[in-house]
Amino acid sequence: MHHNALRTAALLGLLSGLCLVIGTLIGGQQGLIVAFGFAVLMNFVSYWFSDRIVLSMYKAQQVGPGRQLFDVVAGLSQRAGLPMPKVFVIPSESPNAFATGRNPEHPSAAATERIVRVLDQPELEGVMAHDLAHVKNRDILTSTVAATIATAIMFGSRMAQFGAMFAGGRGDDDRRGGNVFGLLATAIMAPIAAMIIQAAISRSREYAADESGAKLVGNPHGLATALRKIDAVSRHVPLPASPATAHLFIIKPFSGASLMNLFSSHPPTDERIARLLGTSPTQRG
Repeated sequence: MHHNALRTAALLGLLSGLCLVIGTLIGGQQGLIVAFGFAVLMNFVSYWFSDRIVLSMYKAQQVGPGRQLFDVVAGLSQRAGLPMPKVFVIPSESPNAFATGRNPEHPSAAATERIVRVLDQPELEGVMAHDLAHVKNRDILTSTVAATIATAIMFGSRMAQFGAMFAGGRGDDDRRGGNVFGLLATAIMAPIAAMIIQAAISRSREYAADESGAKLVGNPHGLATALRKIDAVSRHVPLPASPATAHLFIIKPFSGASLMNLFSSHPPTDERIARLLGTSPTQRG
């Protein structure tokens, strides 16, 4: 728990620092002051409301008893000794799921409509056990805060990019040109830096949640086959998700080769399955 608290504090500090750099390049000393105020506000909002922000981004609808997803989560949370999370369904034809909330006392679990249809009961239990493992391991504050702040950074970098375009259009002096270069560098590097920070905190968390989720269910096979199914379907029906929130999901929610694959927050699915089943990726048929 202490380690997770330090990790969250470090993440807040690093991503807030990026906001200050963007503010300085956009507006000098005045921009730094504005960015500082924005960073303080952003940290407060992301701590208390990041779960609601992320759920609203994906139009998640809360569901109650009698729904298969709710009943699966209820059984698993009772087995894990966790408070009953709020359960949400995301209206999407791409199969995926994630957990959110600032601590194990205020968790939420969300899954897409498609994942409930495409997985059988043991596979769905494996997926939701993985998400509840993130709750029990206190990963969800770190991941939801990262999602909120990285989204804000990418928004700020886009503003920097627009500022550089307009400044470049006026074409004044060398100082203006240097500032334009700095703004363009920020617009390019800030999202990449945010992704690198997320990747650094996320890959080990996924392996740990896979292992803990398999132990909670009692065997690794449901989660392993679920990962294979989700990965296969997601490649054909990707979830239109922001890269800033990609690390929240059990499988990376977009497909295709891109620059962001270099900074993927998820380990390769084959490697995750191999670790679960105690084989090497080449041993599986």
